[in-house]
Amino acid sequence: MMASLSGAVHATGRWQRSPEDGRVDAALLLPVIRGTRPADDPRIRATVRAGQDELTEDGYVYRFRHDARPLHKSEGAFLLCGFWMAQVAQVCGDAAVAARWFERNRAACGPAGLYTEEYDVRQRQLRGNLPQAFVHAGMLECAARLSATPSGPGSLGQPRVAGREPDIGPAA
Repeated sequence: MMASLSGAVHATGRWQRSPEDGRVDAALLLPVIRGTRPADDPRIRATVRAGQDELTEDGYVYRFRHDARPLHKSEGAFLLCGFWMAQVAQVCGDAAVAARWFERNRAACGPAGLYTEEYDVRQRQLRGNLPQAFVHAGMLECAARLSATPSGPGSLGQPRVAGREPDIGPAA
């Protein structure tokens, strides 16, 4: 187990997709959400920061970067990943930041309150399968977690909203 874990750590100290693929992936937020890694693990902190730096645009999170193109050129932001980012902020102790991530992504539903898997950040349009059950389940799980657990101040940062630089707090 330890050998496979060491092969999945990027040279910058964050988790990577696999020993052969050094890209950051929003799915790497799941270990802290599911409780398999502690929130203060430096690899988790580094992964969250890398995800915020490399996979977010205007308060939305993309699953991973496909290639060198801008994120919005290859696919839409994955709304489920935005709810994951909210849960990570909550687990790491920052309820205000968690609420901002949650509300930003919650607002990306269609007129009937349904979510698709992807959201076109530039055109403000839903993309992909409608309705997308995983996104609905993720939104409900996130809402339940955020409403059930009060948290204090943390240092995971705010969603990036166009025209405003995020405050990601001190380096871990």
